[in-house]
Amino acid sequence: MDPINAPLLEVPDPPEEFGQDGGKFYRAYDALAGEIDDDLTTSLKEQLDGMLIFAGLFAGVNTAFLALTIPLLSADSSDDTNALLAQNNAILLQLVMGRNDSLPTDTPLPSGEFSPAHDIFLVNALFGLSLAFAIISSFLAVLGRQWLVYYRKRSGGGPDRQRWEQLKRFLGAKRWHLELILDDVLPFLLQVGLIIFCISLIIYLHYLSPSISIIVGVPLYIGLAIFVASALCTLWDRPLGGVILSCLKPLRAVATVLTTTLERQMRLIRRSTLLGGGGATPLYPSRNKTTLWSKLQGLMSTIGREEESPDSLQAIALQRTICTSDDPSTLLYATSNILAITDPAQLWSIWSDSGFRERFFVQFKNSPRLAPHFRGKDQAEISSSAGRLYSATAAHWFLSLDLEWGNAIHWQEAILMFPREMIYISADRLSEASIILIRNTLAHLMLQFSLVVPSSDTFQAFRGHLARYSCMLERGDLRLLCMISWIVSELPKVRKLLTTSIHDLRKAYRGYNTTINEGVPIIKAAIEVLARPDYRENPDYQIILINIVQYLNQTISVAEAQSTFSIEGSFELWLACEPLMQIPQLPEALNGDDYISRVPRGEFRLLEEYLAKLGTIYTSDAMYSESIEVIRVFGQPMQKALRQKPLVWFAPQLAREECRKLSNTFNNFVLAVDRTYHRIQIRMNVGVIRKQKR
Repeated sequence: MDPINAPLLEVPDPPEEFGQDGGKFYRAYDALAGEIDDDLTTSLKEQLDGMLIFAGLFAGVNTAFLALTIPLLSADSSDDTNALLAQNNAILLQLVMGRNDSLPTDTPLPSGEFSPAHDIFLVNALFGLSLAFAIISSFLAVLGRQWLVYYRKRSGGGPDRQRWEQLKRFLGAKRWHLELILDDVLPFLLQVGLIIFCISLIIYLHYLSPSISIIVGVPLYIGLAIFVASALCTLWDRPLGGVILSCLKPLRAVATVLTTTLERQMRLIRRSTLLGGGGATPLYPSRNKTTLWSKLQGLMSTIGREEESPDSLQAIALQRTICTSDDPSTLLYATSNILAITDPAQLWSIWSDSGFRERFFVQFKNSPRLAPHFRGKDQAEISSSAGRLYSATAAHWFLSLDLEWGNAIHWQEAILMFPREMIYISADRLSEASIILIRNTLAHLMLQFSLVVPSSDTFQAFRGHLARYSCMLERGDLRLLCMISWIVSELPKVRKLLTTSIHDLRKAYRGYNTTINEGVPIIKAAIEVLARPDYRENPDYQIILINIVQYLNQTISVAEAQSTFSIEGSFELWLACEPLMQIPQLPEALNGDDYISRVPRGEFRLLEEYLAKLGTIYTSDAMYSESIEVIRVFGQPMQKALRQKPLVWFAPQLAREECRKLSNTFNNFVLAVDRTYHRIQIRMNVGVIRKQKR
């Protein structure tokens, strides 16, 4: 492509939700869908118009020949008239000559003994069949024109409703093979009618004059042979092949049902024979009917269908865009919206299409070489942004779905050969990048590290970018925290020239959606790694540590964010951060009184209220086991948190009144559980004594 005429491109950022990119994807899709639908309807309308004209002329010619051949099926009334006149002439001649001979008066008329010739009957049957094909083709052509008018008819409502309504019509046309019927079946019917007409014409000419039939039949035979040969050579292609394959699909389904039913019936017969002897009836006679009826119900259930959901329509729109568009901007808009889909079922509905997989693989593999196709202020940066988007989407596919990573050899090669300098987000653009893109670029790099252990230079560059990426934790994204924490926890393995686990990478990428507390061990492991002497002296690791702890500070201490982690998980994170306060070379950003004092205050007040509520709820003996579980969960962290020792980093900062309230509340809860225990023991002892007296 000429760089001067290349399109001006702006690489979009992945939206948080599907379609929430300022309408860029929807506008591009509407333009693409409108172009495809217009091209489809225009071509089909032109073909239907030509077919209607040809079918009308063909029906007229066929009718003219039928007007000549149909009278030959019945006797000619002039033959009866001539026979009667000949008989009268014979009587008059006998009277004139004075002869007295007797004349036969019961001579049958020619119409009574008339029988049409075999060739004439065949000719009329073929001419009538040919005319029937022409009429059927004309009817279907008119019906097809009505379908096309409805297909392009705009519905009411806003642009979103019109978009999805048009997509439903497109799916319906595809489901009922509208293009196959109008583009293949109708011409095929006309062609069959034309062949039948030619055959009947040759037979009719042979009836009239054999020599004329030979002269006319030779070119017709040659044309017919060419047509049949071309149809046989392209049997599995359009037009005849599509019709044949379409007819075979329902027949194959019926054959499968009948075969399965027959096998089941044979198994039942063999079982009944073994159990009851040769002439015994089956043990469950009604089971055969039930099995056959269930098979028929299964076959009939395939006829009905459920209406497409909004998620499935979005997936189909993405598939349609990726598979049909050649515009770089449209493809990038569609690719960016793939990253906004997190539902595995919706992702699988897109990925399961083989055409989509092949198309997206080609785009991903060729994305590093897209620079000549773009123009703008910074051609290299635009190309890098486009390649970064494709690399992030490729990682999203393999980490969001449980795909067979070991068998995807061509994908592994493409991911491994993708330039790392194109994946990294530059420092000046990092603040503008979306969290989704940051997390997915990290995931792509870890996919590369899972295949080949990086060199020291590559690892050093990755460490610097990871430190800059960790600054984006100030946006408060938990999945990014889990991703960075897992990468940090894997750093010792990478430094020991060991590859990472794709299974663990998937769990970290998905952000532990099943339960938030599953991410707590990963965060603790990351803090323990960063607290090691050989790590904490590195400036990059210090930046990562500061950003992780500051994120925990914002998440745990702010009351509005209490739902992120449970209280048990918050205590575990606090205890994991405690060794950091014992480090002499603690980073200055973690050493301020304001930072340390803000971490526990709100959480301990919330904990005191929480324990007070539990004390009022778990008062009955039936809740004894739940009370024991509460003590098990909070007992050890509470004891460690309330010990007044200098090494406990948060205890000196607590107000004495808050410590006293929390300690009293917890002690009262323990005493209440102890009283419940004694009541249960007394009740059990009384029951034992009563049994002994009886």
